[in-house]
Amino acid sequence: MAGDGRGRGPGGARTGTGLPASIEAAWGLRERPGKGPKPGIGIERIVAAAVALASAEGIGAVSMGRVAKELGVSTMSLYRYVAAKDELYILMQEEAVGLPPAPPPPGTGWREALAAWARAQREVFHRNLWMLRIPISGPPATPNSVAWWDRGLAALADTGLDEAEKISVILLVGGFVRNEAMLMADLDAAIAASGEPPEAVMRHYAQTLERLADPQRYPALARLLESKVMYEPDTQDFDFLFGLERLLDGVGVLIGRRARGGGEACDGRGDGADRAGRGDGADRGKADRAGADRAGVNRGPRRGGAVHEEGGAA
Repeated sequence: MAGDGRGRGPGGARTGTGLPASIEAAWGLRERPGKGPKPGIGIERIVAAAVALASAEGIGAVSMGRVAKELGVSTMSLYRYVAAKDELYILMQEEAVGLPPAPPPPGTGWREALAAWARAQREVFHRNLWMLRIPISGPPATPNSVAWWDRGLAALADTGLDEAEKISVILLVGGFVRNEAMLMADLDAAIAASGEPPEAVMRHYAQTLERLADPQRYPALARLLESKVMYEPDTQDFDFLFGLERLLDGVGVLIGRRARGGGEACDGRGDGADRAGRGDGADRGKADRAGADRAGVNRGPRRGGAVHEEGGAA
């Protein structure tokens, strides 16, 4: 979002507020141009049309010209509301993300609250996979994205972590959610392109490795293949829940260390109690059970727990 306040940056032209035009528009600070005929369309219609187009055909289909065509107006008429395609992307993400779910009930532990935040964010990505193809251009700065950030930080309010540590935890968990969603989207696309069922794709992959990978050269892989785990069906969302719980285990270790007055362990090993996994253990167990409940009874191939979730508040 670079800009000098006089020209255009990736988020559109900057105005008297010093903010990118896209941020002004998201916060409702943009005024309609005073000259020229009264516009016949609104920013809401433009963004809705762009989101619908991205959902149907992918983010690559979104252009100012294509959106104008969908609305039945000239391309130039869009520029009275949106300065550039990058600005439109920001407004599209703001619309698709929406507000976070309602806060958890009072007394909810940090772990359960943060896990619910992560799952809700993942649902947003799976409903709007096109969002994953838009590069991150900066920290949260639009109303809905800031609300999500605030909700995540609120989950850590009573943990004893300082503000810098809270931000780092949110970046860690949020980054995991985004990366997992992108990986699963890519894998699903590859499987769909193969024209075969997921189970067949993974079976052929395992068989290929068995034929090509020399056990002497790849002994650890040979043990994995011998276990036949690559052929076994996996609980839906297993890999996501497994990864999330392990991340939260690590956060629990840090919270436990802070509760005992400990400083940062630069070698990453911690003390004996930390390595034993101490830190909000009861809350961790509750979250583990909740995660297992949400895994569902459907079973699929072990390809990372890809899931296409529809609906749900986010």
